[in-house]
Amino acid sequence: MQKSNRVINVGIHVEPGVVLMDIVGVQSIFGFCENVNLIHVGKSREVVTAWGGMPVAATTSYADCPPLDVLAAGAMGLEVYSNPETLQFVRQQASNDPYLIGICAGVLLFGAAGLLVGKRATTNLQCIDRLSEFGCDAVRGGTVVEDGRLLTAGPATGGFEASLTLLSRLRGVHLAKLMELNVEYHPKPVFGVGSATLAGEDLTEEVMNLGRPYFAKCQELALASYKERAWLN
Repeated sequence: MQKSNRVINVGIHVEPGVVLMDIVGVQSIFGFCENVNLIHVGKSREVVTAWGGMPVAATTSYADCPPLDVLAAGAMGLEVYSNPETLQFVRQQASNDPYLIGICAGVLLFGAAGLLVGKRATTNLQCIDRLSEFGCDAVRGGTVVEDGRLLTAGPATGGFEASLTLLSRLRGVHLAKLMELNVEYHPKPVFGVGSATLAGEDLTEEVMNLGRPYFAKCQELALASYKERAWLN
């Protein structure tokens, strides 16, 4: 598949509570490319509510989803991290050896499905401390970490950066550069506090407290699924 122009299936996981910020980069970069079949996949095709209240819907159910060349997951509602049907779907797709893009707490979904074992991976600020409990080498910082067919990154710009990185591998650097310019990707932080290092201890602690109710539960559910091999249930 490397640098081939054949049609590739790029799946974007859509479930209740999906954080659109995490997946819009995948949608934007691959969506403008020729010979890419974008598939928005979920347990059902019913309209669900994304984080923040926007209605969204998958176009394909788990049962009808073809083998994917790329599967991307961002943070989603708490149920996905312990849902056997979801974990079975992720593992079934992983058996076809696709590229996996995990953004923010979407990385935990791959961890829950046992797909991080022996890998290098990153995630967001709130989840990095426990990421190694999934059997992986946790890399701090949130910038794109590549390990074979696994690409992980933090939120916000991570989806764009992971997608551009993967696109360069699949279709070459020139096309990836075209897409970077096409979406005019050149982040200019307003305050320059987008990492713990830049923000300092006080602001970082405030953000950690802000996200703790959700992210602590995400980690708890995902780790329980991983340890209990919930996809076998």
